[in-house]
Amino acid sequence: MLKQSLQQKLLQKLSPLQIQVIKLLEIPTTQLEQRIKEELEKNPVLEMEGDSRDPDDEEDNSTETDNEKDEMSIDAYIQNEDIPAYKLNARNFSKDDKQEDIPFSSGTTFHEHLVSQMGLRIMTERQALIAEYIIGNIDEDGYLRRDVDEIIDDLAFSQNVEVDEKEALEVLKMVQDFDPPGVGARDLRECLMLQLEKKNQDDPLIQKAYYLVKNHFEEFTRKHYDKIEKRMHLEEGELKDILEEILKLNPKPGSSYSNPVTKTVQHIIPDFILEIEDGKPKLSLNNRNVPELRISNTYSEMFEDYQSNRKNQSKDQKEALMFVKQKLDSAKWFIDAIKQRQNTLMTVMQAILDYQYEYFLEGDETKLRPMILKDIADRTGLDISTISRVSNSKYIQTHFGIFPLKYFFSEGLQTDSGEEVSTREIKRILQDCIENEDKRKPLTDDKLAKILQEKSYNIARRTVAKYREQLNIPVARLRKEW
Repeated sequence: MLKQSLQQKLLQKLSPLQIQVIKLLEIPTTQLEQRIKEELEKNPVLEMEGDSRDPDDEEDNSTETDNEKDEMSIDAYIQNEDIPAYKLNARNFSKDDKQEDIPFSSGTTFHEHLVSQMGLRIMTERQALIAEYIIGNIDEDGYLRRDVDEIIDDLAFSQNVEVDEKEALEVLKMVQDFDPPGVGARDLRECLMLQLEKKNQDDPLIQKAYYLVKNHFEEFTRKHYDKIEKRMHLEEGELKDILEEILKLNPKPGSSYSNPVTKTVQHIIPDFILEIEDGKPKLSLNNRNVPELRISNTYSEMFEDYQSNRKNQSKDQKEALMFVKQKLDSAKWFIDAIKQRQNTLMTVMQAILDYQYEYFLEGDETKLRPMILKDIADRTGLDISTISRVSNSKYIQTHFGIFPLKYFFSEGLQTDSGEEVSTREIKRILQDCIENEDKRKPLTDDKLAKILQEKSYNIARRTVAKYREQLNIPVARLRKEW
């Protein structure tokens, strides 16, 4: 049975402009330039400042009459889109184009370096096949992370080669003899042992270092030096020489092989530039690589002409009119979204600058106030999610360095005097205490908590442990040096 009813709903929908702004807020300056280029390629109505031709030049160079120009319609534009790409090649270049040679970096990869050494060893065809497969399973650090049994199964299924464990281990031993020393190890202990085996075995120090790694590796990793000294019956000062010899070894033998192909350098382009003029900070957006956009006058006039003659238009002309209208709307939305993005970025960064005014003047970390996203949201009247989007992946260039915006956000903590300080300041004090400690008797979390309490920072031991872990500093026992 059909039933008719009336319902009232309240829905929240984002406009195309709002969606554009949200997406553009998240990307940094480096990606914004690429995003604008993509939009320029997609939308013919959108153009950069200075791209359009001078009308006077067109009148001088063109032999067309005014009547012929009036006959130029949007239909011709639509037909031109069907021209094959190869016919447009001549239009994509000019005499003024700057031709730049892109340098090509060539080199040998780490795995190619290992495979090339197979020719220097006496191997059967079967052993070479197994060795090449083992090398293919070695990671960039130089370790064989897979079990030998798994490699045996893979050889049986993929290469149709039946290999037993003894034969596989024999070939692995050949690979472990390759350069660099330690390659093909299955764990750190085996890696260190392989490197020590390549050293002078007649040296008593090397012999004891090898024995220590082989038989007391667990105590070595946990820095239980007293136990090692007693079990190996070492004299005073002898363990220090052994440890120094072990610390000279490379825990990642693969990383020592320089590979120019995979070597990349990350460049940070700041989104904001802060300068000090007459003792006052001056903030500006970094728009050096962001072009000025505008709507093409040609398509705007074309749209107005066709809209004024809507009664006498054919079906194709109406479709062309709708196409231009969509492109015009899209271009306007994109330009407005770029402007709103710039305004929002400046509003948020100016609020951060005002909040951390004393810090930005000198760059003194002790003057960095506790600040969370809500503090800036309250000052700007924007939502917390908007502040989060702005602060994500954005950088500011100051007279004391380049910093991510997230660096200026930190929680607060009250001292005994009631003064609120940033947790970043406490972390800096912790780091200073650990750097200046006696490495033979490193400070425990309890002692660090007492030192902070003496400095009027009343925090618990577990909080000290949390901050220490955030600074990637190990516990006192693992910081101990002999």
